[in-house]
Amino acid sequence: MAVELVGLAGDRRPRGAPAACRAQPREAAEIRAAVDPPVCFFLYSPVDYHGCHYLPASPSMTSPLRFYEGYHPSFTSSSMSSKLDHSSVIEDLNITDEMLSPYSFTRQIVDQISIAKALVVISRDDNNVQLATELTSQIQKCQALLSGAATRGTQLTTMEMEAAIRDMAFLIYQAQELQYDSATMIMKMKAQFRSLNDKMKSETDKSTKYGQIAAEELPKGLYCLGIRLTMEWLRNPNVQRELSEGKHTSKKLRDNNLYHYCVFSDNILAASVVVNSTTMNSRHPDMIVFHLVTDEVNYASMRAWFSMNSFRGATIEVQKVEDFTWLNASYVPVLKQLQSSETQNYYFSGSGDNRTPIKFRNPKYLSMLNHLRFYIPEVYPALQKVVFLDDDVVVQKDISELFTVNLNGNVMGAVETCMETFHRFHKYLNYSHPLIRAHFDPDACGWAFGMNVMDLREWREKNVTGIYHYWQERNADHTLWKLGTLPPGLLAFYGLVENLDAKWHVLGLGYTNVDPSQIKSGAVLHYNGNLKPWLKIGMEKYKGLWEHIVVSIPACHAGDPGSIPGNGEEIFKLAYNSF
Repeated sequence: MAVELVGLAGDRRPRGAPAACRAQPREAAEIRAAVDPPVCFFLYSPVDYHGCHYLPASPSMTSPLRFYEGYHPSFTSSSMSSKLDHSSVIEDLNITDEMLSPYSFTRQIVDQISIAKALVVISRDDNNVQLATELTSQIQKCQALLSGAATRGTQLTTMEMEAAIRDMAFLIYQAQELQYDSATMIMKMKAQFRSLNDKMKSETDKSTKYGQIAAEELPKGLYCLGIRLTMEWLRNPNVQRELSEGKHTSKKLRDNNLYHYCVFSDNILAASVVVNSTTMNSRHPDMIVFHLVTDEVNYASMRAWFSMNSFRGATIEVQKVEDFTWLNASYVPVLKQLQSSETQNYYFSGSGDNRTPIKFRNPKYLSMLNHLRFYIPEVYPALQKVVFLDDDVVVQKDISELFTVNLNGNVMGAVETCMETFHRFHKYLNYSHPLIRAHFDPDACGWAFGMNVMDLREWREKNVTGIYHYWQERNADHTLWKLGTLPPGLLAFYGLVENLDAKWHVLGLGYTNVDPSQIKSGAVLHYNGNLKPWLKIGMEKYKGLWEHIVVSIPACHAGDPGSIPGNGEEIFKLAYNSF
């Protein structure tokens, strides 16, 4: 019987199946008979052996099923029979070993299933529902057969193999006769892959955009809470009188024997969680001084909130960033850049580089509340050491020990995040720029903002703010890094950071899964990422760690006219009612 070998792309090969197999040992192919008996189908697994599987494509054929495997000039039918019998009776063979064997018919069935799945897609596109249905049914039968063999822990019997391979080969041959050959299949699959890839990119962009919008929007509950507190501030003279009389003396605000924490935030509830969780876990809350800075919009409500709630005797100062008149465009590079029309278009008109992800085009990165961390020594000129906290953290332990940590002459203490390669400098900075490449090691460890010990004396001596200004001015065109405060922080504090024990700062609760043991032992939990605990999109399994701090906020002053609800749980409900 004469046969011709047809490759995956439909190219013709020399006649003679075994010789062709020996010549092309790594190529999958189809063999069609040129004469009777009818067409045969051939599958050859791409493994390092000279072998062929050669079998009838038509179930109506009277000739027996023939397997040519391990071709050799001395190959005989008796040796083939011996091999088949051997493979039929081996028991307790792992299915993985079976799949890796070059003599495995299980592997041939799996290869047929892969081809059949592709043909199902193509036949459906061609509106050939019947063939698609038959292929799907045969795929399911073959999968059930393999599943049963794996469950039993034995190989398929010869009868099972012959029936499965023959029936699937016949359907694949039918597809080939309908011009669903390899070349057509490849072209159609390529087109489909492109279409699916375009759809995937579109949906990914939409998901990113809507997720970013959801993360940036102020929940209605928090907005209403701010309005209620502002109204309370305006109509309650008792609260204003307490503050004007100097309830918190300026002496405490400058006493370096106390524990000074600074938080810069426009989120009332989040800032309150930071303050409350810190004082709740402190052995000496009366020695705690919180320095809060907010903006003009939230100033009245923030002052009302912290004047009407007691935090175990802690001293709390509230300021607004607009009062720092020295923070102007002539001094602050970020504010100077904001005055340029190019920067305004980049952030606010959406007409900038469309290749830049939407998260980097967020105007919040230009907020002075976000960049105020680089001016701490100037905001608090009398202080020597502070702990900086982001407003999306929860404190679980007494962190006053941070004030006694030896920074070894460094400016800042921080937890390094270089356990993975994507947290090294090359992830945040553009190393194709000669300035970056010349001054910074691409494999240097990154670290995290959010819980940092600052030695302000070393800061002033080493002029870290000046270094920050230098790099900000050279990044006016966004070629050194995209946006955010961490990249300029990595540059400004380069070589000036003391690594802290990882237990002090546990990150990731706002975007990924975190090891429960790390959460349990962590001193400060950080919800960095878009999934903040006060948002609907926040990760439910971590929200409870934050919410129980809100509920435990101490009661407001009783008896004040027009006061807001009198306990933390009611305040919590007020803020969350419209989520």
